[in-house]
Amino acid sequence: MKARNRIKPLLTLCCALLLVAAGVFGTLAYLTGTDTVNNTFTVGNVKITLDEAKVNTDGTPVEGADRVKANEYHLLPGHTYTKDPTVTVEEGSDLSYVRMKVTFNNAKAIMDMCIPEEWKDDLDAGQDYLFVLMDMVRFHPAAMNNWDGPVLDEDAGQEYLLQKLTDSKYCVYDETANTLTFIYYCNTTVSAPDTDVKLPTVFDAISVPDDVTNDQLATLENFQITVVAEAIQADGFANADAAWAAFNG
Repeated sequence: MKARNRIKPLLTLCCALLLVAAGVFGTLAYLTGTDTVNNTFTVGNVKITLDEAKVNTDGTPVEGADRVKANEYHLLPGHTYTKDPTVTVEEGSDLSYVRMKVTFNNAKAIMDMCIPEEWKDDLDAGQDYLFVLMDMVRFHPAAMNNWDGPVLDEDAGQEYLLQKLTDSKYCVYDETANTLTFIYYCNTTVSAPDTDVKLPTVFDAISVPDDVTNDQLATLENFQITVVAEAIQADGFANADAAWAAFNG
């Protein structure tokens, strides 16, 4: 309705001019001029990359190696492995929201391995996921300052963590697929008009609990941690939640 109301005055003005012109046609020579305004439109752009340090199967970094998209690890009890998935917003990217999804497959076996026996029958909601983070993920010291999500930090109490772990915005356990996904949102919008912008990593290592049994390790055959980075333009959205809702469809 608003569009029609805006068009109507314009149409009325055009008709009035036509009527005036008709009334004096043949008696006046018209003075005319033409000018053109050219509008140039550029296409928005958001590009990101995700990589991690290349490591040996024992988790030690390969010196001088280029960063890679994947690594293979040989799991042993009590061992820590370098894993530092890092998002880079590429040069020329518009202002955007960025998030990272970290998915563990074999989730049931992972939770069974991480949860102490004396706790297994008396867990509050979210605590089963909390043990996975406590036992297997070494968070970057600055992670909580840069990412909104279930980050283990001395300033983050258990109540804060359980609130995150029981919210599907931050944690999703898919029983059918047997996966457990933790989701981290960059605390600020990111733009890279003139140069690449590398974001601080959420975590920089993973560990295997030192009390894991051979039987538990055997259930981790083909165990994978899959990290996915996603970005969406900030322009046109009221806030990050609106942008991610559009991204999710």
